[in-house]
This record gives sequence, C-alpha cells and structure tokens, in this order.
Amino acid sequence: MKILHVETGRHFLGGPQQVIYLINALRDRGHDNLLVCPPDSGIDTVAREQGIWTQNLFCAGDLDLPFAYRLSQFISDKQPDIVHCHSRRGADILGGLAAGLANVPAIVSRRVDNTEMRLVAGLRYRPFRKIIAISEAIADVLRDRGIDDARIEVIRSAVDAGAFAGETDCDAYRRDFGIGKDVFAIAAAGQLIPRKGHRYLLEAASELRLTHPEFRLVIFGEGYLNSQLQTQATSLGLDDVVTFAGYRDDLDDFIGCFDLFVHPSSAEGLGVAALKAAAAGVAVVGCDAGGMRESVVHGETGLLVEPENADALHEAIATLFDDDQMRARFAAAGQVRMQNEFSIATMADKHEALYASVVHLERS
Repeated sequence: MKILHVETGRHFLGGPQQVIYLINALRDRGHDNLLVCPPDSGIDTVAREQGIWTQNLFCAGDLDLPFAYRLSQFISDKQPDIVHCHSRRGADILGGLAAGLANVPAIVSRRVDNTEMRLVAGLRYRPFRKIIAISEAIADVLRDRGIDDARIEVIRSAVDAGAFAGETDCDAYRRDFGIGKDVFAIAAAGQLIPRKGHRYLLEAASELRLTHPEFRLVIFGEGYLNSQLQTQATSLGLDDVVTFAGYRDDLDDFIGCFDLFVHPSSAEGLGVAALKAAAAGVAVVGCDAGGMRESVVHGETGLLVEPENADALHEAIATLFDDDQMRARFAAAGQVRMQNEFSIATMADKHEALYASVVHLERS
C-alpha cells in the first residue's frame, strides 16, 4: 500500500513525532510512504535523517489555496492509495480538499480537544472518510460537534518504550540542572500557554516549599507565557528551586532521572509527555481533564486532581514526595501499561487496518 502523509507543523513536537513513529513502523511492514511537509520544518529534518521519502511544500495556513493546488497536483502525480492528513494548520481543510481534487480517499488525525462551531467542524471534516481521534476525550468532542460516530476511529498515540530502556548517567544530568543527589526532582514539560496550567504548578510549588523545601522543579518547554511565568516564579520566591529549561529535543534521554512528573494541563488531547514519563518509569501527577484520564490511571500509575486547583496539586505532589513505595509502585505500573497499551506496534496495527478498510471500501 502507498500512503501519502501530510504534516504541516513547523516544530518537531508530539504530533510530528507520532508521524515518524507511524511511517517507520509502516515501512518495516513493507508499505510505501511519502511525507509532505514544509521546508526547514522540524519533521523535515528528522525524516531526512531517517531516510523517509520527503517532499517539501510550503503552507501558510488554512487559507493557503495555492498549497492545496500544489498538493493536489503532487497527489495526482504520485497516485497513493490513501492520503493521511496529520495536523490542523492547513493540512486538514486544505489536505482534504487536495485529496478530493485528486480523487484519492483521505483520512485525518485529530490531536486536540478544543471545541469549534458545529458548522466549522462539519466543513473541516467533510472531505475525510475517517477521522482518527487520539483519545476517547477527543472522540467525544467530535461527536458533540455533530460528527457521525461511524466516521470516528480512536487510535491512541504511542510511546517508544524501548527508547527509555538504556542506561543513563542521571548524576550528570542532575548536576546540569543544579539538582543535588538527595534533592527531590520534579519535571514538567509542555508549551508555556494557559491551558497547560503552569501558573497553578508554580503556586503549588510555593506551598510545597513551606513543607518540603528539599526539591527542585524543572519546567521544559517554550511559549508566549515564558516571561510571565518567570516573573510569577520570582514573585513567589522560587528562583532558587524552579528552573525554566526551555525546549529540549533530548528530553527523552533523561526524563527517567526525575523522581516525579507533573502535568497540570486543564485541557489535553492525550498528554504524550505524561505517557513518556510513565514509559521512563516515573510516577505522574496530572489533572482530571480530557485525555489525561487515559494517560494516567488514578491510584494505579499516578494521581489525578481537579484542574486549576493549586492546593489539590500541592497535596498530590506532597503525597508522592513522602511515600517512596507508592511512587515506585505507580512508576512500575506505568511502565508496564505503556508497553502493553501504548506501543508503536499497536498503534501501527490499527492504522494499517484502517487504511485497508478505507481503500477496500473505495474500490468495492
């Protein structure tokens, strides 16, 4: 089977990484894959390094009709069996239009749980035979927006559990972040935007310092709230215990060196950062919202608390700070769950079956 993938994101964040996982798994199974992405994008660099066949097409966004035309011409030329659009910015509306113009069936992945008007959702997803939701939470959003349940397929994002199995010099990494050997190390990772909830994490850290002063919090990620959050940390007197480490493309290499991972997002499609922490053997504290309910099993692989509640966040962190056995139990259970339920092989199996069903229906 020949699959043409469209990913228009500029940065190599969670979504594009899933595309790379999928393409490599499908390639190992004998399928041909073509990737369309913007020039100089994060996924373009990674794909070329890994020998993935890549075509660069610039996309300025949802209104870039010339992109749709160029993409339709490319699809017509390559004649794939199916087009899989992976991102929202330009790739869904215009990707679906381009596939329709080329008379090739298309599907689309949805990775976010934000809502939109029913009319907009109807127009956005009309060209697609199937819409892949990466969590039940996203599937519920689609149903609520009037998308027929028969067109929705839930395929969760995957984690490469094997990537976390190697030996890591944690002492060296902890020294890099100024974390002493006996200091409790907490990590958070995500874009510095409102829905990720970092302001509540900083408030919780301020409370934690009064009762558990021997900790360090390292926040990974970039975003337009960067300066505002750093100002908040300073005003709370946290400069000596909180580090803003920016975006690190090597985070997978050392996330397992932390004692606890906190993901305070109030809206989340699935929470891939939390999945990776679990795969690395780290207990997780998250918010009881959206796809996080599928990333973390409360009381089994971590703790879930009310969103936007700094007191509840503090209490959960303090509980796992104090209870080494609970933390270790959650960490071990999380690793097993990632291996069993969120493997790349499982994710690829479900995509392969979906492609085959769509192509078969198209030809019958």
